Amino acid sequence: MKIVIGAGKTAYDGWISTQEAELNLLNPADFERLFADEKPIAFLAEHVWEHMTFEDGCRAAANCFAYLADGGYLRVAVPDKNFRNEWYQNMVKIGGNGDPNHPSFTHKIVYDYKTFVQVFEAAGFEVELLEWCDENGQFHYKYWNEADGRIGRSLRFDTRNHDGHLGMVSIILDAKKVKNLAY
Repeated sequence: MKIVIGAGKTAYDGWISTQEAELNLLNPADFERLFADEKPIAFLAEHVWEHMTFEDGCRAAANCFAYLADGGYLRVAVPDKNFRNEWYQNMVKIGGNGDPNHPSFTHKIVYDYKTFVQVFEAAGFEVELLEWCDENGQFHYKYWNEADGRIGRSLRFDTRNHDGHLGMVSIILDAKKVKNLAY
């Protein structure tokens, strides 16, 4: 079972799309209700974590870890604090990019790659960065397979990125739940 968290209108073959009303990342009861009988092998969350505080993001990561199958992964993307683009930073800033009718949709944090990795490592995941900007604004990319979770706001799939120009990037990482080898 593969789950898209906060899917909006996103639908991928082989993935189950969920919305906050059915899977609230901060509510362990939602995870228990949905995944008591079968744990997912994958979660995908594109531009979800920035709508929570750092502390809530840590709780959400811990809930995902608890209900993810051993050996499973969580692919996550958020706006990148280190991307050197004024238009982009104005759009992704705290309090920005929200719907005034839904205050939970506003941005509550803008992550850099180090802080974002901390969220998932604290929950017990092994983390692999796939796309990110470093402190100097230099963009880094490690090939990732879209079949494992497609991120639209990425180097390869966002149409604002073309001819060597970056118009839209995200911090993208895979957080892996390594199998427990204890007997």
